[in-house]
Amino acid sequence: MRPYLQRFTEAFRKGDLILLLLCVVATAFGCLMIASATNASYDGALHYLVRQIPAALLGILAYIVISSIDAEFFSEHRFWLVICNVGLLLLLIPFGQTISGNRSWLNFPFLPFNIQPAEICKILYILTMASVMTSRQNKLSSVPSVIIMVGHLALIFGTSFVISSDMGVSLIFIFIFIGMTWAGGVNFLWFAGAGAALAVFIPIVWNIMPDNYMKLRIAVLFDPSLDPLATGPLYHPVRAMRSLTGGGLTGQGLFQGHRTQTQGALFAQHTDYIFAAIGEELGFVGCALVLILLCAIVARCIWVGLHSQDMLRRLICFGAASALIFQTIVNVGMCLGVMPVIGLTLPFISYGGSSIITLYAMLGLVSGVYARPAPASHERYIRPPREHL
Repeated sequence: MRPYLQRFTEAFRKGDLILLLLCVVATAFGCLMIASATNASYDGALHYLVRQIPAALLGILAYIVISSIDAEFFSEHRFWLVICNVGLLLLLIPFGQTISGNRSWLNFPFLPFNIQPAEICKILYILTMASVMTSRQNKLSSVPSVIIMVGHLALIFGTSFVISSDMGVSLIFIFIFIGMTWAGGVNFLWFAGAGAALAVFIPIVWNIMPDNYMKLRIAVLFDPSLDPLATGPLYHPVRAMRSLTGGGLTGQGLFQGHRTQTQGALFAQHTDYIFAAIGEELGFVGCALVLILLCAIVARCIWVGLHSQDMLRRLICFGAASALIFQTIVNVGMCLGVMPVIGLTLPFISYGGSSIITLYAMLGLVSGVYARPAPASHERYIRPPREHL
């Protein structure tokens, strides 16, 4: 037992304590806002806090434990990472719970919160992509390498979207792919070609898409006249925008927001639209502080990656930063009415047990890179080939 305890304390001591501190501060602020946002709900703030706080503590534990594991261990088990990813998503078929039209959650009676498999899958996908790209780093822009990387993306994105129908969490994988391949040095011509292909195929796909609610959600962003009375897809975004701007510079006061403290006036004020609740109660100052804090977390991930000379470790940090950037931009964009409503939470701030645990776990990988920025000396020159998969 003692060797494991010693390894645990060593991981805590050598890990990135600055990154951990930033995450804890963001989580503490998030718990405060969750308490305020759910103060007027039928369940009451305590109902949410007794789930969020233990989940955050489990997340901190996951952060420290994963910090103690060398990135090479994950890389050498890439095959099982892929199998685990697909397996987690397949669990949604028999055990999935449908919420807001998306089959994205696993509801187990013995857990106090639901599990969103895609949250775990994005961590495993970052590790998989980092391993694939590292094993082919000398020919990263070659056609076979790009085909393999795109194949991994298509597998995880396709499986996630087909089973869950959740475009939001599925798009995270695409943004992680873009961030990691760009940071990894894939030739710009591939990005230019992909952009040209999208320019050609998006109008075609748009025309053949059925006229459903998802299509209307996107269309109203460019043409608000499609929902002039804001009774359809614009209903929640318009109310969120009013809350966000209703706080002015310093806000109406914590636990004092007009819509936030009125049951049902602001949809999902503790999850998807918590940034709007922050704007109403703490104003522009509160929103700016949240964004500065999240930017500091992202910047720390990038800083750790840039200070590692090992490609595998560097890519893991950039993958984590990419996931955080995408989730933050989409969530804030939803509240500003410039992004479609796709149900992504604000990292560390929104309510969500599985979300907070997996965020800490993902950043535990970054902390592990901070503790071991390069492979051990006996591993630097002799590594088994990993070009399969």
